[in-house]
Amino acid sequence: MSTDSLSVTLAALADPTRRAILAQLAQGEATVTELAEPFEMSLPAISKHLKVLERAQLITRSRDAQWRPCHLNPEPLKDLADWLEHYRQFWEHSFDRLDEYLQELQSTE
Repeated sequence: MSTDSLSVTLAALADPTRRAILAQLAQGEATVTELAEPFEMSLPAISKHLKVLERAQLITRSRDAQWRPCHLNPEPLKDLADWLEHYRQFWEHSFDRLDEYLQELQSTE
């Protein structure tokens, strides 16, 4: 069964640990050990989170001797932002209509 990339991205972002890892990587590349520091979990547990992020193509790993630094790949986040844009426009329009209605109510009072 094929899963679309948006679903894979949303599933990866569903976990707060993975979102925190992405926030760390937004500051620059980091090793697994560096990424694990803020969390009270084992390196294998962090590695499992990294594998989910890697499958979602939210991160990439390179090789530098024995180090495997992780890098943020923001492209899937842009795809998600583009998808969410439609809903942002919906809510903005709804709030604009609500604002107009409230102004109308205030002017009739």
